[in-house]
Amino acid sequence: MKRLTKAAVVALALSATAVPMMAEAQSRDDRRDYRQDRRDDRRDYRNERRDDRRDWRQGEYRDRQEYRHDRRDDRRDYRVERRDDRRDWRNDRWDRNNRDWWRGRSEFRGYNGPRSGYWYAPSYGYYRVEPRYYGYRWRTGAYLPAQYRTYYVRDPYFYGLRPAPHGYRYVHAGSDILLVAVATGLIASVLSNVY
Repeated sequence: MKRLTKAAVVALALSATAVPMMAEAQSRDDRRDYRQDRRDDRRDYRNERRDDRRDWRQGEYRDRQEYRHDRRDDRRDYRVERRDDRRDWRNDRWDRNNRDWWRGRSEFRGYNGPRSGYWYAPSYGYYRVEPRYYGYRWRTGAYLPAQYRTYYVRDPYFYGLRPAPHGYRYVHAGSDILLVAVATGLIASVLSNVY
């Protein structure tokens, strides 16, 4: 019996130590599997992020490429339009040698030639003039009366005129165009017999 007790005690001791050791081995395996799963998850996450960045960069590259192509096309179209506009502008300017240059222009719609006692201002129409100014020859240094300073030239570039300096305006006075000081009416330059 002693032997049996000894064997039982040894068996009990072995079982008491083996169960925790087996449990410890089991938990070690679980931790190893858990760490391996986490490692795999991180690797998958990094790969997905790398793929996403690559896709984003490729998409952004395509967007930039399309943007550059669109800009290039827009610049080309703009140059063509400007060239056409310049060509039209050159053909659609005042020509002193052409007596009928004004025909077909919208601001001369009501113009029927010179009228006695009236001046014509493009875009404004005919307006009455004091008899002493009808056929008057304007000169630099003279003064334009205040009642005639309101008939501004709407498109000085059409007549080949430079922009008016500050405080000056181009004004229609009969068939002449005058550069006049707005405040005083002092005539700075005269372009005679425009129409």
